[in-house]
Amino acid sequence: MTDPSSPATTAAPDEAQLRAAMHRVRAEVDKAVIGQAGTITGLLVCLLSRGHVLLEGVPGVAKTLVVRSFARALGLDTKRVQFTPDLMPGDVTGSLVYDARTGEFEFRQGPVFTNILLADEINRTPPKTQAALLEAMEERQVSADGVSRDLPDPFLVAATQNPIEHEGTYSLPEAQLDRFLMKLVVGMPERDAEVTVLRLHASGFSPRELTGVEAVVTADEIRAAQDAASRVEVTDEVLGYVVDLARATRQSPSVLLGASPRASTGLLAAAKAWAWLNGSSAVTPDHVQTMLVPVWRHRLQLRPDAEMEGVSADAVLASVIQQTRVPI
Repeated sequence: MTDPSSPATTAAPDEAQLRAAMHRVRAEVDKAVIGQAGTITGLLVCLLSRGHVLLEGVPGVAKTLVVRSFARALGLDTKRVQFTPDLMPGDVTGSLVYDARTGEFEFRQGPVFTNILLADEINRTPPKTQAALLEAMEERQVSADGVSRDLPDPFLVAATQNPIEHEGTYSLPEAQLDRFLMKLVVGMPERDAEVTVLRLHASGFSPRELTGVEAVVTADEIRAAQDAASRVEVTDEVLGYVVDLARATRQSPSVLLGASPRASTGLLAAAKAWAWLNGSSAVTPDHVQTMLVPVWRHRLQLRPDAEMEGVSADAVLASVIQQTRVPI
């Protein structure tokens, strides 16, 4: 019998409620971003997998808008950093500042101390600054003066880059690209979607204010959903399938450097999140295949002759899926 004088307790949401909340996030973002359902889903999978995402697309395809809308729907703190050639590591992670009143140095947090960091045009800043951010992404902490400071939880970095402008850019090395769980290619919308975008703006929509997009989940619910996704079952057959796919990339004649064991663990995490979002209790080969291209496309290093012939990482991965035996 419950003591009426004791404080009321709120029952933790079950997985069905958590899943419904994640789908509401997608619906909220759809209010501001038209024709980018795949990008929104990819962001959601990255969040559930505790990973980070690299968004690649030409200017004007709503890369920044989709991240800002996503953060608004999640109700999380977000900061944006415009990466430039003169940006220093301390401008991102924070630095020690002398306080004349106390005569001591104190740490002033950088914009990386947030839940969702939008790193705009990450390939326009020097490798030293890129490396500082990517270290924070991997370790989820910032060290200064021998002290480690944890970053908020949840924490996600969404970095953007422009694939058509190369002057004044610093391409991310393979080892740093590997820190991103996914690379999502943000393409041009279909004609009907583009007409809807124009209609939305004609009715007074402001991408700066994001009116109409509301927070529909809490940080506690996000963490609970992440935990639930990590508990999705995986059979030995599916684990073997992931390994076979990775080994197939290493044996491809077009590939110089194939998928690493870290790439395999990333694919598994994304497949579990995708399975959970779809209400599955276990990962299937279909879940693995769906996540393979966005999780591995930036991790393959193609041979120069294959690149000259126009071979793409996406095409290699599609071939690998077709040629690798699927467990029954």
